[in-house]
Amino acid sequence: MSEKSRAAETSTSTGGRPRDPVIEEAIIESTRMLLATKGYSSMTIGDIVADAGVTRPTLYRRWPNKYELAIDALRYGLRKQREAYPPVSLDDFGPREAMLEAVRRLDPRFFNPRAMTLHGNFMAEAEREPGLIAQMREQGNQTRCQELTDVLVELQRRGAVRQGIDIDMIVSLCFGSYFADFNRYGGDVSADFAERVVATLWPVITGEGAAASA
Repeated sequence: MSEKSRAAETSTSTGGRPRDPVIEEAIIESTRMLLATKGYSSMTIGDIVADAGVTRPTLYRRWPNKYELAIDALRYGLRKQREAYPPVSLDDFGPREAMLEAVRRLDPRFFNPRAMTLHGNFMAEAEREPGLIAQMREQGNQTRCQELTDVLVELQRRGAVRQGIDIDMIVSLCFGSYFADFNRYGGDVSADFAERVVATLWPVITGEGAAASA
């Protein structure tokens, strides 16, 4: 056990004292790392406590089982991601730049470099532990996609993009492009990837492409 974790655990074992958040964060961070590197099924409580530098009783005082801990670790990461940057505002960006920023944030690796592996591991557990991917969809993917949806709806309201476009499909194409790129090429996405996505779609959703070919 690390000195930092030992000190925090000692302070929480005395009757009546509140649990130290240092311990909980150490457990959560270890869980997040192991979910990405080992996967849910292969990850054990023993792995988590060893990496976090705590004891099994310390973990079980906070979480009753591995599943509940994994869900909390996922929620923790998604919350930190949302707190890392403010919502995209059209008052701060021009129309095209607002879409570009929202598309950049669709990349699961925008905040967490291991996010693609984490997605893959949760998808692999879809039949055994469907709650994991359901939480990823609800709190991660849908929230991230909703930001681009809101930007496109507002751009449509302001007349910057055409009426009648299938916004939901555009969002799915933009989000899915990151997974396609990862599966085709692996590694980090290129610096200009979001720009290339927007450059491809912008003429379609604004009608500029049709005007240019007329």
